[in-house]
Amino acid sequence: MAAPSRSPRGNRRDQKPRRKRRIYHRRKVCRFCADSSLVISYKDPKSLRYFITERGKIIPRRLSGCCAKHQRTLTRAIKQARTIAFLPFVGSVDLR
Repeated sequence: MAAPSRSPRGNRRDQKPRRKRRIYHRRKVCRFCADSSLVISYKDPKSLRYFITERGKIIPRRLSGCCAKHQRTLTRAIKQARTIAFLPFVGSVDLR
């Protein structure tokens, strides 16, 4: 006689109910609002480079942690820096 087949998870009625883990998200604070001495300028590509990916895309607000006002200013500064060739439009191309 063959044993009765069981599902991979087993019988749910026999197990304890699982508790959902609470996920805590740390609230991101806009670094430009927190420190008023920081200035967003197209003339400073070193500070702007933090807000673009290695492929040259602008990092979105939900990842950068900037407020809407400073994200708009940041985007404008990055686009100006690209036009003047302080920043690349695309990342470094690796042709193999």
